Amino acid sequence: MLQFLARPLALAAALLLAHSATAQFGSETQWSKDGNAYYEVQDEGLAQLDARGAAKPVVLLSKAQLTPAGQSAPLAVRRFTLSGDGTKILLSANTKKVWRYDTRGDYWLFDRKSQQLSQLGKGRPESSLMFAKFSPDGSRVAYVSEHNLFVENLADHRITQLTQDGTDRLINGTFDWVYEEELDCRDGFRWSPDGQRLAYWQLDARPVKNYLMLNTTDAEYPFTVPVEYPIVGQDPSRCRIGVVGAGGGETKWLAIPGDAVQHYLPRMEWSGPQEVIVQQLNRRQNESNILLVNTEANTAKTIFNETDAAWVDAKSEAIGWHWIEGQKRFVWSSEKDGWRHLYAVDRAGKATLLTPGDYDVIEISAINEASKQIYFTASPQNATQRYLYRVPLAGGKAERVSPAAQAGTHDYEISPNGRLAIHSFSSATSYPVQEVVSLPAHQRLSGGEVPARAKAMKLPKPEFFQVKTADGVTLDGWLVKPTNFDPAKKYPVVFYVYGEPASQTVTDRFGTGLNRLYQGSMADDGYVYVSLDNRGAPAPRGRAFRKAIYHNIGALNIRDQAMGATEVLKNTWADTSRVAVWGWSGGGSSTLSLLFQYPKIYKTGISIAAVDNQLNYDNIYQERYMGLLPDDKHFFVDNSPLAHAQGLRGNLLLVHGTGDDNVHYNNAEQMINALIKYNKPFQLMSYPNRTHSISEGEGTGRHLATTYTRFLKQYCPPGGR
Repeated sequence: MLQFLARPLALAAALLLAHSATAQFGSETQWSKDGNAYYEVQDEGLAQLDARGAAKPVVLLSKAQLTPAGQSAPLAVRRFTLSGDGTKILLSANTKKVWRYDTRGDYWLFDRKSQQLSQLGKGRPESSLMFAKFSPDGSRVAYVSEHNLFVENLADHRITQLTQDGTDRLINGTFDWVYEEELDCRDGFRWSPDGQRLAYWQLDARPVKNYLMLNTTDAEYPFTVPVEYPIVGQDPSRCRIGVVGAGGGETKWLAIPGDAVQHYLPRMEWSGPQEVIVQQLNRRQNESNILLVNTEANTAKTIFNETDAAWVDAKSEAIGWHWIEGQKRFVWSSEKDGWRHLYAVDRAGKATLLTPGDYDVIEISAINEASKQIYFTASPQNATQRYLYRVPLAGGKAERVSPAAQAGTHDYEISPNGRLAIHSFSSATSYPVQEVVSLPAHQRLSGGEVPARAKAMKLPKPEFFQVKTADGVTLDGWLVKPTNFDPAKKYPVVFYVYGEPASQTVTDRFGTGLNRLYQGSMADDGYVYVSLDNRGAPAPRGRAFRKAIYHNIGALNIRDQAMGATEVLKNTWADTSRVAVWGWSGGGSSTLSLLFQYPKIYKTGISIAAVDNQLNYDNIYQERYMGLLPDDKHFFVDNSPLAHAQGLRGNLLLVHGTGDDNVHYNNAEQMINALIKYNKPFQLMSYPNRTHSISEGEGTGRHLATTYTRFLKQYCPPGGR
């Protein structure tokens, strides 16, 4: 599920820090082989930067070299990667969106020896190439175009088509809508270590029903826009993995046990010259199997099995596998002891705990076998923050690496040599700063300056707190008080909510406490702005906190929010007659449920792009957290906002884009019908052909902000009284 605005303006930090172009999709910083430098596109062209700050940037590709023959402007490079020997550079430009991200485009090759720039995939449609990547020896490039796989020889640009059957619904080398949205699967093929074969996913979406979005504005006659979209209870696409020779030939489909429709295959990598490793999840997603598949004998062996009473997550990184000791063992994340910990798993399935303790590992940052260390992020004492830790590769007590004086959120991109890292730090009251540091000493080597445009921003001053609800549950929260706060006055309170397992809202990072939909300053105008994280939020507070929401989206999370709000509203400055709540996507759903189920608390609500009926949403996300039909249907029905529409007492603004391919507009229409049925007045703002982000079209963002602000001010007036 797309968590739009689930973390208020969290993307703002990324925008301040982002390079103008990145490496291959799915990777982060493109480091030099020795790990002492990294690459980025600058005004002068593609440059190599000394991470230690000891040397000036070196331009690898100038603007002139990036300009194709017969053209006057250089390529607007979106992504790039270097071959293993550094003699060739693969460049992506003219990119177009595939649902969320611009993963298709044109690819160009610059040969540093011949100084020639040439386009790959000539004869293919414009902007149709996806996930192009070098073979291990750098002599060929493989890519997907129109759902088929191709290999191009770089010496003579001879193109070999490896698959012939790809269509809009029979998908080779990439994924359908729901695999991309809910399992983070996009790049769907891998070169074998010897460069002789490719392993790839094929999804057969032909039996999946289309959701038909109606476009009524882009032509004289309306037309439908079909999206293969398996809703709750509908079978997903058949998924299988095949191996094909890089020079062409028949595909060998791997004999992975289990029904190819009733299981998911979210992760796969080569684990040897003739072997792949695969993660398989059952349809209910409460059992995970790790299999080693011999691609020659076509035999599969399950080496690691994990079950959970709720759900088991797919491996967090969609690309790569954390092998150690020459692929004798790999590092794996599991919640089997009640915390998310790292284990070393050998090829016989024996798992050794590496990170003991009552805390969660948030994610692996790097594994450095030379120094025998694993770096990872965690926050044992404060679930709103994140820090870098390290632990010996043999396991043991975790040691904090992030400076003790910097309380907030730390992110790291660690170089291949493990001695350097691009470190980003921010907090709710400090601007994002990026620097290069040494590890493990964490000494700054370069960078660290606050961007000038950031200094001009006026940041709110969130106060972080915890409340214990009537149910004995402790929740994290933040609040921003009015600028000229007078404790003798009472102020309106606006709650920002998400509430589902896809995201936290209470994080100590840049952007927290901002509300980009409000025109002006909520603090200056006299609102108290608040957010709480209920059980089910993906906070590092242990398995029980996160998975209590199983079967209970729309019930447990809603009660947590309401009981938490009850505690907040006990403050003498809270005007309980002026209480509003708003959210987007899952937060829109939570907003409706709070308004309907707890009308004595919440008097006004703004719900944007909400799932009003959980049976409408896609199967992978909703079934993961709510179960399977028919046995668990009552959980979906009873806990949907639609089931409680008759409870509306306050003021509701319902907002939805009619071109939303994620949370379809039929959600809004079903809610409209229910509110009509129960004679419940409300306001509606539909945005024609806008997607889930409601961002397309001239003036859309401004109009949405105006609509939001006017409604809030009208029904939850600002200012102390």
